Amino acid sequence: MENLSRRRVLSLGAALGLVGAAGTTDAWAWSPAGSVAGAGAGTDPEYVWDDEVDQLVASLFAGGQIPAVNTAMASWVNNNDPLPSGLPADLTAYLRKVNKLPSWADPAKLARAADFNRRKDTYLFLLYGLGSGIMSTVIPREAKSVYWSAGGADMKDRAAKTFTFGYDLAQLKGLEPTGQFVVTANKTRLVHAAVRHLLPQSPHWTAVADQSIPISNADILVTFHSLGTYVRRKLLDWKVPFSAADQDAFLHSWQVALHLLGVRDEYIPKTWAAAEAQSGQVLTPILAPTTEGIELAEDLLGLPSQVDLGVTRGFLNEFVRYVLSDEIGDWLGLKRDYASATLIRTVWPAFILFREGLSPVAPGAFYLFDQFVRALAMAFLNNGASGATTPIVMPTGNRAGS
Repeated sequence: MENLSRRRVLSLGAALGLVGAAGTTDAWAWSPAGSVAGAGAGTDPEYVWDDEVDQLVASLFAGGQIPAVNTAMASWVNNNDPLPSGLPADLTAYLRKVNKLPSWADPAKLARAADFNRRKDTYLFLLYGLGSGIMSTVIPREAKSVYWSAGGADMKDRAAKTFTFGYDLAQLKGLEPTGQFVVTANKTRLVHAAVRHLLPQSPHWTAVADQSIPISNADILVTFHSLGTYVRRKLLDWKVPFSAADQDAFLHSWQVALHLLGVRDEYIPKTWAAAEAQSGQVLTPILAPTTEGIELAEDLLGLPSQVDLGVTRGFLNEFVRYVLSDEIGDWLGLKRDYASATLIRTVWPAFILFREGLSPVAPGAFYLFDQFVRALAMAFLNNGASGATTPIVMPTGNRAGS
C-alpha cells in the first residue's frame, strides 16, 4: 500500500509538473539552510502561526472593534498612503513595524519580476485562475477552511479578493511606493488572523478539520507552492521562454510576498531547487478531494459563465484537466468533453509557439484561445469589472449557520 501511495504521489506530481514530487507526509524534514535566512531552528511550520498579529486581532474582537477598524482601513490602499487615523494605538504600532519590504528585498529583481508578469500575463491569468485556483479546492485544509469561513459563502467576492492579491503583486510598480501590494499583503495578514480567531469557534469546521488552528506557516507555504512553484514549472513544461534571470526574479517576488504574509524567513525557499524539494514534501502528497472542495470548485467554475468566454462548460472542464490532471478532474466530477480535450491538446502548444514568435503560423483557433484567457481573467478579477481595488476586510463571523 505504501508503494502504491508513493506511485500516486509521483504520478500526480508529474501531471502537475512538480518535479520534487517524491515527497512524504512524514515529519518536517526541509532544512532551513535552503531558506532566504540560511539558518533557523528547523521547527515544524505546522505549529507556527503569526503570534503578534493573532493576539492583536483577538483583542480587537474582544473589544468589538473589528467593524470600526475595517471602516478606517478602507481608504488605506497605496503603499505610500499614511496609516489610517482612528486605528487602535497597538494596531498602528504593529503596522508601522510590518508595513515595509524586508531588508533583503532586491528592487532590481522585483522590477524584473513585474516586467516578466506583464510579458507573460496571458499564461499567468490562466494558470493562477484555472490551475492554482482549482488546485486550492483539492488542498483539504484550504478547502475546509475556505468553505466554513465567511468567504466560502460568496466565492465570487472571495475569488476577486484572491485574484487581487496576485494582481497587485504582478503590477509593474506593485511593490514600489505608488503600488498597492504591501498594503494588500498586510490586510490579508489581518484577515488570516481573524480567520484563525473565528474558525475554531465553528463546530462544523472543528468536526472536519485535522488541526486546531488554521492557516499555519506550513499552510501558507502549501498555498505558495500551488501558485508560484506550480506556475513556474508549468511554464517550463509548456516551453514558454523563461530565462534564468526571469525565474530568479519571479521567485524573489514570491519570497517577499511570503515574508509580508508573516512566514518566517527560515521557511522561505532561497532557490527554485529548494522550493521544489519543499513542495514535494508539503503539497503533492496532501492533495485529495473533500466534500467542501468539490462544492467550492463547482462555485469557482460557475463564475466564468457570468462572463462570455466564447466556450462551453465542457471546454472549461477540459482545460482544468489539461492544466491539473485527469485525476484531479475525476476527483471534482468534471464531465468529459473529448472534442474539446482534443482541441486543447492540439491547439494550445501551437498557440504558445505563435504568441512567443517561435512559429509564423497562427493556429486556426488562435482567436478563440486568446479571448478565452482574457475573459477568464475578467471573470475572476474584481467581479469581472476591472483591475480596480477590491476591498479586503476582516470577517466578523464564519459561514452563515456554522
